[in-house]
Amino acid sequence: MDARVLIDGVVRQTTILIAQLATSGGVRAPLAHLANQVFLELSREIEAQGVSKQVSADMFGLALRSYRRRIQRVSASMTDRDRSLWEALLDYLGKSGVVTRSQVLQRFHRDDPELVKSVLHDVCESGLVFRLGGGRDVAYRAATSEELSQLGQRTDGLDELLWLLTYREGPLTLEELAELLPVTREDVTRCLERLAVERRVRIDDRGRYHASSVVMSPSASAGWEAGMLDHFQAVVKTLCARLRAAGDSDSGADVGGSTYTMRVWPGHPCEDEVRGALTAFRREYSALRQRVQEYNERHPLPADYDEVVIYGGQVIVEKERSDDEESDEERER
Repeated sequence: MDARVLIDGVVRQTTILIAQLATSGGVRAPLAHLANQVFLELSREIEAQGVSKQVSADMFGLALRSYRRRIQRVSASMTDRDRSLWEALLDYLGKSGVVTRSQVLQRFHRDDPELVKSVLHDVCESGLVFRLGGGRDVAYRAATSEELSQLGQRTDGLDELLWLLTYREGPLTLEELAELLPVTREDVTRCLERLAVERRVRIDDRGRYHASSVVMSPSASAGWEAGMLDHFQAVVKTLCARLRAAGDSDSGADVGGSTYTMRVWPGHPCEDEVRGALTAFRREYSALRQRVQEYNERHPLPADYDEVVIYGGQVIVEKERSDDEESDEERER
C-alpha cells in the first residue's frame, strides 16, 4: 500500500483529536503556532531516523537552502508563541475585575470590534466569564477558580502532566521539564514542589527529577489531559515499534495491537460482557501491575530490563441499521 494513504489517514484522525482538545471544556486553545510546530518537530524526527538534511528537504518539496532557512526561522519563532485574541482577552478579564464592554473594546482597539464582541460572547457561553447587566451598560467578570470548579470547569492539570513527563521521559532537570511545556519556569517549579511534597516525584543529588510510577483514576476530574497524553503516547510507540518490527517474525508476536468491533443491543446475551470489557481489562492489569511493583520493591532493577507498555481503550458508538445491512442479514438467513 502507498504510505501516503496511511499518512493521510493518520493526519486526518489526528486533526480530529486536536480540534476536540482545542475546544474541550469551553477552552479555545491558540493554534496559530501549529503549522510551524508540526514542520519543526517532523523535520527533527525524520533526521533522527538517519535521513540526511538534503533528503529531508526533498521530502518536504524544498531546496536544501530553503529548508535550512525555514528551520532557522521556525525555531526562532517557536520560542515565543503568540497568544490568540481569545486567550489575551480572557487574561485581561481575569486581571481587571469587572469591566464594561467599552473598556474591553478600548483595550483591544487594534482588533476588529466585531471579532472582539464575538470572542466576548464565546467566553461567556463557555462559562469562563460572567455577563453582568445588559444593553449599553453590560459588563463582564472572569469566573474565579472556585466558581469554575463548581461549574465543572477546570484550569489545572499541570501537576499531573509534569508527573507523567517525569515518569515517561525522566529523569529530567527543572530546565529540561520547562522546555517540554509552553508554561513559565515559575509554574513548573511550583508544580514540582507540590509533587515532591506529595512524594509523586523525587529529586536526586544531580538535580534530576524521578517518578517510579504514575497512577490516575479513570473517573478523576483532574488530570485527564495527562491520562489522554499517556494513552496517545502508548499507541504511537506501539505503532512505531510495529513498523520497525515489520517482517521480523521473532519480534512481531509481542509487539502491536488488536481492534475488535462487536454489535450488541439491549437484551443481547453478550451485552454486559462486551460493555464491561474495559472494566475487566483495568481490573486485571491493575492487579498485575501491583504484583510487579511489589516484587520490584523487594528486588532492585538490573542494569538492563524491558519496559512493557500495555494499553486498552473502548468506545461505544450508537448506530442505526442501514437498508444495505438489513438486506445482507436477510440474505444470510
